[in-house]
Amino acid sequence: MKITFKLISKLLLSSLTICALSSASYAQSDKPLTLVVPFPPGGSTDITARTIQSKLAERIGRPVVIENRPGAASQIATQHVSRSTPDGNTLLISFDNHSINPIVKPNLPYDTFKDFVGVSLLVRFPLVIAANPSVRGNNLAEFIASAKKNPGMYSYASTGIGSLNQLAMEDIKRKAGIFVLHVPYGGGGPAIAAVVGNTTSMTLLSYAALKGQIQADKLKALAVTGAQRLPELPNTPTVAESGYPGFEAYSWIGAFAPADTPGATVKKLTADFQAVLNDPEIKSKLTQGGFDVQASDGPTLDKHVKREFDRWQQFVKNTRLNLED
Repeated sequence: MKITFKLISKLLLSSLTICALSSASYAQSDKPLTLVVPFPPGGSTDITARTIQSKLAERIGRPVVIENRPGAASQIATQHVSRSTPDGNTLLISFDNHSINPIVKPNLPYDTFKDFVGVSLLVRFPLVIAANPSVRGNNLAEFIASAKKNPGMYSYASTGIGSLNQLAMEDIKRKAGIFVLHVPYGGGGPAIAAVVGNTTSMTLLSYAALKGQIQADKLKALAVTGAQRLPELPNTPTVAESGYPGFEAYSWIGAFAPADTPGATVKKLTADFQAVLNDPEIKSKLTQGGFDVQASDGPTLDKHVKREFDRWQQFVKNTRLNLED
């Protein structure tokens, strides 16, 4: 009986230890999971976060809160998450700026590669080049012809200096030999408003962000930056089809945790995001918005961030593009 009592005591102690570690490793059940979005409502990152919000809350059994912290091309939100308690309760939902900001701002108040750990690459998507109806041309080739005849007439709105939509447009400008003035905004929502209001001529964003304005004929789609046409825009050619073979540019959205978040917590978060993204209802909503669901693991996202950084760093170096404010 003595041996049995000792054995039972050890088993109970072991079970209690495992439960305590498990509880500590993946957030407190009475705390919400906060997804920090570095842009105002209305852009691709915000749309993606809100699409998965309710299903993610169901999955983890606690509230999921979207916190929009726009400013400084996503740096304000990113710095905030880098300094958050690494307990799995606060995540960054960011996109291509995360890879590009180290190129634009070598002295960031955080280290992109050391202060974060990837949770999951959520989606990737081509950009849709959309213009105000007053812009001449119904496709990219016709627009470029007009821009060549009318230098200085057009401008484009981006989500910020160094954003992928700026770099993609600068690449197109150089290939086409045209000048289109860059006007940076603080996110997709403000950029769309500027084009609809004809303050700027055009922008490059996800179909999900532009869908309502395109369907309402407040914007017209000129081209898509992916390898294939979007099923939702079958009559809109790709940039490659418009005279620039091989051109591709994809934006992406990923979930990141502070670097010191326990590995078990990150893996649990990864599993939760993957399950939600692969849910048929959520996947259908994202696909209809022009998003390609990825639902990757954390290491895949970390490698993607570095690969995108290398690509666009080389582009900026080769073109000597000025990315100063």
